[in-house]
Amino acid sequence: MRFKFALLLCAIGLFSLAGCTQPPASSDSGSTEPISVSVAPASPSTSTQDGYPQLLSVVSKTQAAVEANDFAKAQQEFDQFEEVWSQVEDGIQEKSSETYDAIEQDMEQVTAALRASQSDQAIAALQKMNDHIQNIPQS
Repeated sequence: MRFKFALLLCAIGLFSLAGCTQPPASSDSGSTEPISVSVAPASPSTSTQDGYPQLLSVVSKTQAAVEANDFAKAQQEFDQFEEVWSQVEDGIQEKSSETYDAIEQDMEQVTAALRASQSDQAIAALQKMNDHIQNIPQS
């Protein structure tokens, strides 16, 4: 009976050791091995900062299309603004209701100028929108 018990303990020990094939992580601060960290994406309500570069990119692409006098492409580019805006607008409104209102107003002005194919008004509204997005408070 003791032999079976000892054999069982040895088998469990071997299985436990087999699972430990990777060396432990070194706490040596001189290590040059990269460390991989996985981070879950933040929800729109917790972090709106991620959407700002996307907003600015849409504004930039829309402005480039207007400057090329391609209003169909400009409208197509600006249609993407609403998708990005819907993900970040609540956080922006919490940070600064004035900036939120200004961007909403800019959106209306850009949309109207694009529909009327008015390049000067569209560019002016896009530049104001760009300024408002860049001035969103960081915290």
